[in-house]
Amino acid sequence: MLNNFEFHSPEFLWLLALIPLLAFWNFYTRKKDSAQLKMSSTKGFKIKGNILPKLKPLLYILRLAAISFLIIGLARPRNVAVSKKTKANRGIDIVMAIDVSASMLAKDLKPNRLEALKRVATNFVERRPNDRIGIVVYAGESFTQTPITSDKSIVKRTISDIKWGQLDGGTAIGMGLGSAVNRLKESKAKSKVIILLTDGVNNAGFVDPKTATELAKGNNIKVYTIGIGTNGMAPFPWAKDPRTGQISFRNQKVEIDEALLKHIASETEGKYFRATNNSKLKAIYDEIDKLEKTKIEEFKYYNYTEKYRFWVFLAGLLLLLEFTLKNTLFKSFI
Repeated sequence: MLNNFEFHSPEFLWLLALIPLLAFWNFYTRKKDSAQLKMSSTKGFKIKGNILPKLKPLLYILRLAAISFLIIGLARPRNVAVSKKTKANRGIDIVMAIDVSASMLAKDLKPNRLEALKRVATNFVERRPNDRIGIVVYAGESFTQTPITSDKSIVKRTISDIKWGQLDGGTAIGMGLGSAVNRLKESKAKSKVIILLTDGVNNAGFVDPKTATELAKGNNIKVYTIGIGTNGMAPFPWAKDPRTGQISFRNQKVEIDEALLKHIASETEGKYFRATNNSKLKAIYDEIDKLEKTKIEEFKYYNYTEKYRFWVFLAGLLLLLEFTLKNTLFKSFI
C-alpha cells in the first residue's frame, strides 16, 4: 500500500516542525489568554466546581491538529498506479549451428560433449525472450532442424531432441556455417548472429568454410565460434556393438581447427572461444548472452489519485468545531 503512496510537494511537511513550537508558545502564554481578577480572599464567594476551564486547552489542540492536517494537504498526498509496457526495439536473430558428429559423444565433458552442450544451449535460449532463434545441425552434411522462430518452446524441444546418428559421419564446418547463413540472409533483424560449435576439423562437405565465411560477412552476420574439447587426450567413441548397441571408447588426441575458427570469428567481427570443460562452456554462452543484448524500451504510465481533499476537509471540520465550542460551551466563563 505504502509503495504506491507519495507526496507531490513533500517540502511542505517541514512546516510540521512548527507545531511543537506553537504548542510550547501556547503553554508559555496560557495565563495571559484569560482575563484575571486578583482578590485577597474568596471566602465570601460560593465556589462551584467547573470542569470547562480545565478543558479549554482542547480548543488549541483542535487548532494545532487543523493546522497539521492543512500542511499535510499542502504536501499533496496521493496514490500512484503504475502500469508498464516493454517493447524490444532492436531484435536479434540467432542461429545455433551445432556439430552432431560421433566425436561429440566424447566424455571429456560430462556426461558427454553433446549432452553438456544441450543443457547450456537450453539455458541460453531461456534467457533470450525477445529474440528469434533457429537451429542448424551438421556432421558430414547439414540441415535446418528448426527455422528462425520466436517460439522458445519449439527451440528448446528441438535442442532436447538432438542426438548423434542423424547425419552421415564427418565434420562439414563449411556446410554447417553455410546453412546457418542461408537461414539469416533474408532476415530483417538489425542484428544477425551465428553461434557455430564444433569439436573437430573440416573434413567433409562440398562448401569451403572460408567461402561460407565470406557469405556471412557479406550479409552482415556476426559469427561466434566455439571449439569444444579438452586439451590433450579424451575418451572418444571407437566402435559400436551391432548386437547390444553399446559404444566402446578409447583415448584419442583432441584435434580442433582453432586457426579456422579464429579466422571465421575475426572476419565476421565475432569472437572465438575454447570450451575445455562444462563450466567453461557455460561461461562462454553467458558471455555471448552479455555481448548480444536486445535493447528494450520500457514505457511507464502513471495514474494519480489525489488524497489532499480528505485532509483539507478534516482540517476545516476541526476549525469549525473549535469555533463552535469557543462561542457556545466555552463562552460562559472567563
